[in-house]
Amino acid sequence: MLELLRSNDLVYLSWACATLEAAGIQVLVLDQHTSAIEGSIGAIPRRLMVASDDWSRARWVLETAVVEPEHGG
Repeated sequence: MLELLRSNDLVYLSWACATLEAAGIQVLVLDQHTSAIEGSIGAIPRRLMVASDDWSRARWVLETAVVEPEHGG
C-alpha cells in the first residue's frame, strides 16, 4: 500500500474515500484512532492509503473529480 494523501480535514478525507470507492478503488485510512485519541488537534494527520497498483489511477481520480456545490433550499 502507498500513501495517497494525509490530512486532518475529516470532510475532505470522507469525500476522497467516497470518490475513490465510487471509482472501484479500495482505500484504507490509517491513524484515525490515534488522531482521535490525541484530541484531533492536528498533531497526527490521518493517512489515506491505496494499493500500489491503484496509486496512479487514484491520484488521477482525485485530481479530475468535480466537486458539486450544495444547493440549499
